[in-house]
Amino acid sequence: MTTSLNHIALQYQNKRDAEIFFSDILGIPKTRSFTVSADVSKEIFGITKNVDVDVFDNGIIRFEIFYMVDIHHSSFSHICIEVESKEKFIQTCKKYKLNPYIIKKGEKELLFAKDFSNNLYEIKNK
Repeated sequence: MTTSLNHIALQYQNKRDAEIFFSDILGIPKTRSFTVSADVSKEIFGITKNVDVDVFDNGIIRFEIFYMVDIHHSSFSHICIEVESKEKFIQTCKKYKLNPYIIKKGEKELLFAKDFSNNLYEIKNK
């Protein structure tokens, strides 16, 4: 059996923040939008609300962004992504007032960034 990643689903409070982070910073276009009905949302997630979802997909990685006002955070959850240039990524983040940071791990320097909804990303060069 082969396992591969289909998509990553995240929760955001603000559509514009998601568009900036995924399209402007990561370069992943928004390809579609849909709404999960309250009935389906309750069955899957235990949340009885209609939920708007945007899909950002570049053919290599796909994010499904669920919009809700209340955000729950988990301390160990993160997404590791590869970018063409860490330096360019850092500059673009700073342009949008996001503050990526470096953690030293022995001889290595690990780059992390949080998006506008406090989702954590580990950033590596391709």
